[in-house]
Amino acid sequence: MPAAASAHRPGLRITRALARRFDGRSPASLDPDLRVFVSDLVRPYGLPLREDLLGEGAGHSYEELAAGPLREALADGEPVDLLILAFDTPDVRPGAPSSLALGRAVPGSPLAFAICDQGTAAAFTALRLAAAHHATGSCRRAVVVLAEQTALHHEPPEPVPLPERHAVVVLVCEHDPAGGLEVRQARGVDDPARTVRGWAEELGPGAAVLLDAGLGGERPPAQPFTGLWALLAEQVPRQRPVLAAGYDRRLGVVSALMLP
Repeated sequence: MPAAASAHRPGLRITRALARRFDGRSPASLDPDLRVFVSDLVRPYGLPLREDLLGEGAGHSYEELAAGPLREALADGEPVDLLILAFDTPDVRPGAPSSLALGRAVPGSPLAFAICDQGTAAAFTALRLAAAHHATGSCRRAVVVLAEQTALHHEPPEPVPLPERHAVVVLVCEHDPAGGLEVRQARGVDDPARTVRGWAEELGPGAAVLLDAGLGGERPPAQPFTGLWALLAEQVPRQRPVLAAGYDRRLGVVSALMLP
């Protein structure tokens, strides 16, 4: 098992975190192209459309949801080198990559991309890739945007948790010569809870431990993708060791963020 991030190894540290929830919908949810896209997406699998949601224009664009929280989190105007948008529920603007639009809206000219189709593990993957990009020496400031919206415009092949409200969490990560975050991810472990307990022990008895529904957290989760990270946003200002962990049962992936 790799050791936790050492106190003297430079890395990325989460210096600012904010969580926001929203109601309403965006005009993009009434775009007729959404119906065309979703129809093409589900046709090979024989899944029916949610005509009620398409008709009423339910859902929200991630670009519009994240714009305000990003301005708030980056009010200092310092340039961003990397922006990653991660989500589970699909965006209502599938033909217009929200990550690129958000990248153009923040200070600097960051590399911007999105991560999806990884369930709740996508948030951890985003932070892991941010740390890896920082290690190349070309990134001193990264922003990870985690988003979820309430509308799935087709019937899923099996029950999936959907959020009660639209939500965004923004994590601002900056270079810290004294040490940084570490992300661990593993697939197919026999006992995910025991694995996470072992990781938590490496941070010491004073560490805060935050768990998602897959590891015994809130059931059913009101915000299945961002809820864990909203809890993390409350911990960041306290500057104490934190382990935030999740288990995606559909994919069999256990993930943990370790903040020394």
